[in-house]
Amino acid sequence: MGLEEEIESIREEIAETPYNKSTEAHIGRLKAKLAEKKEKLENQSSAGGGGGYAVEKHGDATVALVGFPSVGKSTLINALTNADSETGSYEFTTLDVNPGMLKYRGANIQILDVPGLIEGAADGRGGGQEVLSVVRTADLAVFMLSVFEIDQYERLREELYNNNIRLDTEPPSIHIRQRHKNGIQVNKSDSVSLDENTITEVLRQNGYVNAEITVRGDPSIDELVDGMMDNRVYIPSMVTVNKADLIDEEYLPTVHENLREHDIDPEECIFISAEEEKGLDGLTERVWAELGLVRIYMDKPSRGVDYDEPLVLREGDTVGDALTKLGGEFADRFRFARVSGPSAKHDEQQVGTDHELADEDVLRIIKSR
Repeated sequence: MGLEEEIESIREEIAETPYNKSTEAHIGRLKAKLAEKKEKLENQSSAGGGGGYAVEKHGDATVALVGFPSVGKSTLINALTNADSETGSYEFTTLDVNPGMLKYRGANIQILDVPGLIEGAADGRGGGQEVLSVVRTADLAVFMLSVFEIDQYERLREELYNNNIRLDTEPPSIHIRQRHKNGIQVNKSDSVSLDENTITEVLRQNGYVNAEITVRGDPSIDELVDGMMDNRVYIPSMVTVNKADLIDEEYLPTVHENLREHDIDPEECIFISAEEEKGLDGLTERVWAELGLVRIYMDKPSRGVDYDEPLVLREGDTVGDALTKLGGEFADRFRFARVSGPSAKHDEQQVGTDHELADEDVLRIIKSR
């Protein structure tokens, strides 16, 4: 039996097994085994070569436009950036990943016009694994839906999930320490619903014989398996609905109802018309917010504050992170920094490398001689 047949057999057994406390450990073992087989199949596909997409990351952040063919991604990227992506009203227009650069608030945001996904992409249909590998490198996934095909959303998310892309969630709090003897020891917080036997079975299926595992929070079996695999990526996402210019006011409540049916809050959606270039300001503002970028204006000796080309960091970044991005001799010769702006208690506050910066801070680095 080949790997694909084994995977299908395991999926069928999981689907046919009722979930309860007495079957929890068995299902956990099956799901861990499924993840292992899928990873082997992935590795085989990668080793076999094939025309993948190698896109070099540029700029301060990378955004992937995700949608089924001909939803308008190429038209949108051409409207937002300096890219030149072939467009058309028929399917499969974009045959390669087409990057463009959105310049916004002093930041350079790379936007990838990813070839349209088709159902079964995660299993390799239509070169889907190569396409999805590009999404895995992004800092934000933007789902682009047609106003007339909202039901595409769940299928798109499923394809990304099947390619080990986890959206809008954090990695589970799981720590595993290998040891030489004494079998498996499970430590878990009171909030964990999974029993020790289930956790132990999942560990064993992943090849652990002697190990200590600490689990916090309340992960599901799937999340527990995710926490033991090293091929999961966690990225935020948002939804934009295209072709909004083609509906009238009377149809809008129906669109909102369709969105809610697919667990999408209409208030959180950005409605646009890529063709008419409407709603794009709201879209870029939302992308900026989702990426969590902050602008740091550098106060340069004898040149003053550079407000035109800020240093772009992420929310929560520190002076130390700024030094790392600046590179060169800044870190080696750093004495202290002076900060003015939202994160400072007062103008010219003297701070060290652990000071957390905020959007539109002014930063001056004082170096040793």
